[in-house]
Amino acid sequence: MTEAPLFANLPKRHLRSIAKVTGVREYEKGASVIREGDPGSTFYVLLDGGARVVRGGQTVTHLSAGDFFGEISLLDAGSRTASVIAESPLRCLTLDEKDFAKILASEPVLATRILRGLAARLRRSERSAIS
Repeated sequence: MTEAPLFANLPKRHLRSIAKVTGVREYEKGASVIREGDPGSTFYVLLDGGARVVRGGQTVTHLSAGDFFGEISLLDAGSRTASVIAESPLRCLTLDEKDFAKILASEPVLATRILRGLAARLRRSERSAIS
């Protein structure tokens, strides 16, 4: 978990509290981790492997270790905005919705990193919509 930039520089006691409420899931190459349009209830951080993000049948980006996804559905209780498909065997840290808000409230540094990640995605999306 400490290799993921999202968790870098968090104090060990905070990492331990996050570790208590997270799980680890593994996916084979080609597996769908989440599907566009499905309800969202889990946030993911890639620990190992690579994946592609697909929206409307088109690959929009690739993810690698340290990247995260699934936070948008947890923030607004909406459906998934894209699918994520394993391009290699994946190992993901998972955080369910019931614990997600607690972690964000208790870890302002982590909350800020997630918000910055969302802002970066929005900027990329706006740039590609304009191009």
